[in-house]
Amino acid sequence: MRLTIALLILAATPAFAPAFGQHQPNATPADGPNRTFTGADLFGLSIAADPQISPDGRTIVYVRRSADVMSDRMQSSLWLIDIASGRQSPFSTQGSSPRWSPDGTRIAYAASDGEGSQLFVRWIASGASARVTSFPGDPQALAWSPDGTRLAYVATVAGAPTNLGKAPAKPEGAKWAEPLTVIDRVNYRNDGSGYVKPGRDHLFVVAADGGAARQLTFGAFDDGGPLSWTPDGRAIVFAAIRGPEADRQVMNSDVISIDVTSGAMRTLTTRDGPDGQPRVSPDGNHIAWLGFDDKRRSYENTQLYVGDRDAAGPRSLTASLDRAIDEATWAADGRSLYASYDDHGRRRIARIGLDGRTMNLVDNVEGGGIDRPYTGGDFSVSRSGTIAYTGGDAGAPADVWVWNGGTPRRLTQLNAVLTASKSLAPVRKIAVTAPDGRPIDAWLATPPGRASGQRVPLILEIHGGPNSAYGPSFSSDVQLYAAAGYAVLWTNPRGSTSYGADFANLIDKAYPSADYDDLIAAVDATIADGTADADNLFVTGGSGGGVLTAWIVGKTDRFKAAATQKPVINWISEALTMDNTLFTSRYWFTKLPWEDPMSYWSHSPLSLVGNVKTPTLVVVGSDDYRTPVSESEQYYAALQIRGVPTALVKVPGASHGGLAGRPSQSAAKASAILAWFDRYRVPPASGGKP
Repeated sequence: MRLTIALLILAATPAFAPAFGQHQPNATPADGPNRTFTGADLFGLSIAADPQISPDGRTIVYVRRSADVMSDRMQSSLWLIDIASGRQSPFSTQGSSPRWSPDGTRIAYAASDGEGSQLFVRWIASGASARVTSFPGDPQALAWSPDGTRLAYVATVAGAPTNLGKAPAKPEGAKWAEPLTVIDRVNYRNDGSGYVKPGRDHLFVVAADGGAARQLTFGAFDDGGPLSWTPDGRAIVFAAIRGPEADRQVMNSDVISIDVTSGAMRTLTTRDGPDGQPRVSPDGNHIAWLGFDDKRRSYENTQLYVGDRDAAGPRSLTASLDRAIDEATWAADGRSLYASYDDHGRRRIARIGLDGRTMNLVDNVEGGGIDRPYTGGDFSVSRSGTIAYTGGDAGAPADVWVWNGGTPRRLTQLNAVLTASKSLAPVRKIAVTAPDGRPIDAWLATPPGRASGQRVPLILEIHGGPNSAYGPSFSSDVQLYAAAGYAVLWTNPRGSTSYGADFANLIDKAYPSADYDDLIAAVDATIADGTADADNLFVTGGSGGGVLTAWIVGKTDRFKAAATQKPVINWISEALTMDNTLFTSRYWFTKLPWEDPMSYWSHSPLSLVGNVKTPTLVVVGSDDYRTPVSESEQYYAALQIRGVPTALVKVPGASHGGLAGRPSQSAAKASAILAWFDRYRVPPASGGKP
């Protein structure tokens, strides 16, 4: 999002903050190094992901994602860690999805061959690697057979485009326009990957030492991972939506077993609702999977189920936990599973017995991103129960940690040099009570060097979803805002996950609604505790947070300026233009847009635009297909028509999920928002207004 904005330079500047409007990420003071966190520092950050522990529990291979300043992209490399010594060694300069062979002698991984992604295998003892696929389908969901002789994976099989009619014959050498594109799929485009190309995702098997791959599944369906072999190596279980109405199903996947030799398939689950991520138990007598009964609500807890070898007699192990399970894997003894889930804004790893008894093991799992403080993280488990996971806190992006009973141990310090050279914003949790008495979790970052009791401008940063969660995690946006002299507040209002299904569904068919009150209560709490200057309040958020930002300025004038990022402005137009065509009208409303347009309108921020007086910046990626560009453009046009100060910032080539995907654009987006806020930031009164 690049937009040149003239800045209002104010005379009075707090001692802890740079001069208003002077957000120059590459500037270095003449008298020494710059200890302020800047946009240029995004190129120095690294994040650990997908740590895979060896079967014997001695070694971890993980993905290290780092920003490359020359390509302006996050690049992935693979690294090994010796757990006993903590010593690291490079494994591959690029690659993803590393998976250990059952005997721990080899690692399979995906890596580029210059044209696309292919499957490779590295022999640990010799260090030699071999490419084992040549199929142009970008292999995913790698899974070793139990005897280590084969690899199963998912790849895209190209298809033929749909044609209607026929163009005239083109003369030889003529330069004609591109041929017509015919779209006939229900979901015809996806955020990130763009318009759907002809083809489907299917299962393949290839020998672990190379050779011709064999396609196992066929048809006009998309089959997905993870893939799990039965212990005898005869079958693979996976998840997919199949059947005559597959393309018209939103969340109705089933667990399916396929015979590797014959290709015969059996559907093991049939309920109305998603069933996925199947895992066969070590003895082959049970299958575990994740899913829920689809009640057409905006949110359901994803539960951990276990059934017999055919998934018959399913029972939920986590119904009483009242939390959504993110990932689960069997313990080696088959008597329990290790699972991750979010609780009060923190991701945990627990051991869950077949009787449903839960024992929490780790509570500092982090990961998934850098720009905003979302919950996330990955883990894997060795045969002996040692857990490798991504973890950390608000001080840095995720590192690799290990747990083997007792206190977890941090194995990497990927950002220690950078963070030690910077004055980062301290983060603390604050107490918030909603108007109806509900406790609301919130965290507050304050500018480095802020004097105790000094009131400072406040930015309310609202998460998307709306069914997701923030936590006390590292956020580059938060650090950039705080370095510019702002306190930053982020919360988990009603509708957020990690607090149970009832809390998340308080906004079911009523979004936005009372979540607005929770956010305002959090702002009031920061004023009451002496941090926020009530004359200098600002608000921003992305996706669902963009919706709430636009809703807030339609409800109150107390914020000096706002920046709504990739918002939904009109639920009718969003429902008819978003990438997941059937989703909004099925889960967030009770009727279709043309059946009950006023329900859609009454929850659309556009319905409140006549009240807006707050200067509002509108930010969106030019390739956003989740909350399409037309949503942001509608709001920008409406604000212009009304004469409300506004500007429209577009991030070239950015999708909804990739708005901050390229470091330069992430830094520029934050800088544009700060520049907009600085226009309307006023000098504090003595001590700031309470």
